[in-house]
Amino acid sequence: MSTFFKATAFATAVWLSAPVTLVAPAYAQGIGHTFIMRGTVVDMTRGVVTVCIGRADGAQVGQTLSVVRISSIGAAGKTLSFRRQDIGSLTISRIVDDHFAQATVVSGRIAKNDIVEFRRNQQ
Repeated sequence: MSTFFKATAFATAVWLSAPVTLVAPAYAQGIGHTFIMRGTVVDMTRGVVTVCIGRADGAQVGQTLSVVRISSIGAAGKTLSFRRQDIGSLTISRIVDDHFAQATVVSGRIAKNDIVEFRRNQQ
């Protein structure tokens, strides 16, 4: 096989794979927010809680969010199940962008990775 042919084949392969490689991170970000992070307490700094619920989710300043903690229960070798425990509530104080908002603790001991949800009677 000639060097020219090898170089052409390599360049073609790189060119064909480039669009997928360049677009994949954008898809991953959307998937991550939609299925993995959404509704998670992502940061707690100096009394300000940052949650992964933002403008795109319908978040508005003043809304109250319920906070739950998920824990696994079950013994080794048995079917794993999960328990939801109500932890407290937050009030949205600032919308950061489409994906994030900042909130203040109304009640409870909120921790990073807890799950936040809109109160049922608000939406």
